[in-house]
Amino acid sequence: MESALISKLPVTPDTRGRVRATKEQQQVILAEFQRSGMSVVQFAKTHGLKYSTFAYWVARQRRSLAPGGKPALRLLEAVVTPPAGLLVQLPGGARLELCEASQVPLVAALVRALEHSC
Repeated sequence: MESALISKLPVTPDTRGRVRATKEQQQVILAEFQRSGMSVVQFAKTHGLKYSTFAYWVARQRRSLAPGGKPALRLLEAVVTPPAGLLVQLPGGARLELCEASQVPLVAALVRALEHSC
């Protein structure tokens, strides 16, 4: 399954599903990934990229952009409307669902702890 994004770029998928792309082509794909708001898994699957290859590109970009080699923390605004709750999805794919307002301080502490451990 090849997406419109990949078909616009002169990349060459081989018989093993790998996409051969120059650094410039990778940057275009990574910029689209940043705009998409999708997880690495979702984006790779949607655009016909092999997960391991795309995850390597993302990790390499994050290491190069972050000060001191640490991945940058990306905070997003969340609007909670009762009774839906809040779903926090972390970059590694872990998900945390909040069902009660009393859980917010716990999640805030978790995010702070994760920020310092990266």
